[in-house]
Amino acid sequence: MSVIAQLLTAVLFACLSFAAQGEKLRIVTEPWAPYVYEENGQAQGLDYETTAIVFQRLGIEVEWQFLPWKRCLMLLEQGQADGALDIFQNPERDSSLLYPSEPLSEVDFVLFYAKAHPHPFSTLDDLKGLTIGTSPGYLYSSVFKDATGLKREDGPSHEANFGKLVRGRIDLLITDRRVGQRLLKQLRLQDQVDQYPRVIARESQYLAIRRNAGMDLLVQRFGAELRRFKREPAYAALVARYADKASTAQP
Repeated sequence: MSVIAQLLTAVLFACLSFAAQGEKLRIVTEPWAPYVYEENGQAQGLDYETTAIVFQRLGIEVEWQFLPWKRCLMLLEQGQADGALDIFQNPERDSSLLYPSEPLSEVDFVLFYAKAHPHPFSTLDDLKGLTIGTSPGYLYSSVFKDATGLKREDGPSHEANFGKLVRGRIDLLITDRRVGQRLLKQLRLQDQVDQYPRVIARESQYLAIRRNAGMDLLVQRFGAELRRFKREPAYAALVARYADKASTAQP
């Protein structure tokens, strides 16, 4: 039997095992629109729909949980979740998580500022002494993480961070460009907050599965099917639809 045939057979058995036991793959994630979120009780988002389609093609049923990110990470560590959606790959996580060869999406971290109190900069060294709003449990690139002289302050939610920015409780806020622009529209803060164009860091987002979940081959098959789907017109239409949603987001 060829290596490819062995791989496909192993994946088939893994899928059948889940179905036979009546089990679902338990995936946790934090709302992170437009990539993954809930609206009127319905899960949505570019990465959510992409993942759901790929799993449907693989014959795997999924149980989704939307939780704060630190809670998601804790459930992974405790073995109460099988995987996480929209997680960054990091050497610290490689020992416990498996990543497909294909990422779901790319995010651009930028700095948002209150128009009443701008802080123009050329490099991060220009921002020494300022307080930057961050999100608990999030990984940021070494460019931002290792920058000296910056004060970093976690907020309870993305919405709360923008509120702190407007009220002057933080000087700047770092988040993904598309996530931030969508929140500005939802919170009606476009007249008070803007972003600097410079991309501080670019990161790939993945679906990751726990190493001891026994799904190594499924992770490989997920990556292959994801690459295939990304080449289809259906994926291009999905990207366009969420681009339109982002531009017309309403509170």
